[in-house]
Amino acid sequence: MRVVIARCAARYSGRLAAHLPLATRAIMVKADGSVLLHSDGGSYKPLNWMSPPCTLRTAVVDETAAERGVVELWVVQHDKTDDRLEIELHEVLSDTEHELGSDPGLIKDGVEAHLQELLAEQIALLGDGHTLIRREYMTAIGPVDILARDSSGASVAVEIKRRGEIDGVEQLTRYLELMNRDPLLAPVQGVFAAQEIKPQARVLAEDRGIRCVVLDYEAMRGAEDPTTRLF
Repeated sequence: MRVVIARCAARYSGRLAAHLPLATRAIMVKADGSVLLHSDGGSYKPLNWMSPPCTLRTAVVDETAAERGVVELWVVQHDKTDDRLEIELHEVLSDTEHELGSDPGLIKDGVEAHLQELLAEQIALLGDGHTLIRREYMTAIGPVDILARDSSGASVAVEIKRRGEIDGVEQLTRYLELMNRDPLLAPVQGVFAAQEIKPQARVLAEDRGIRCVVLDYEAMRGAEDPTTRLF
């Protein structure tokens, strides 16, 4: 992973247009090709990013940009779409690279992992006609807990939490944004499933078109078939 701390500005174009004015930020370039811009606040969510597959190159700084103080220009182009992220570096404060190696991934606590297992077995809790595709469906930014299909055959991505809060909705939003770029999956619907969903998280989810499902852990455990277990 390469981490650059720099005074920079950025422009995103393609399916949407966005602009980051000049400020000091952390730029992360990951081994999978993704590029993310972070501020010193806002929790873990980047201000802007480009997901793989994409290509990063250094472009020529023209005279107009140089007069604004630009010393380096990065162009990150998505390999399959017109999405493009341009980062203007005005001053590089730090530039380091680290080999992180393989990551074992997030290991969920017992209840959350069991909820995922139970919901996969009882996928009809999402609605009549739902079928399971697979658990832990891997994306470029992490695994979606459950990928399913509804009665019409549309893809459904499910994020499962013991307690549903805003961070979980943001996580699912990022998965959906990435998955909906895949023509083999799109359109992908989102389901936020938890034992308890905080009111603010529910409002945010519904505003983004994500359906909320409250899971009754004890009832789901009671629905398990004891003959399929050794103890």
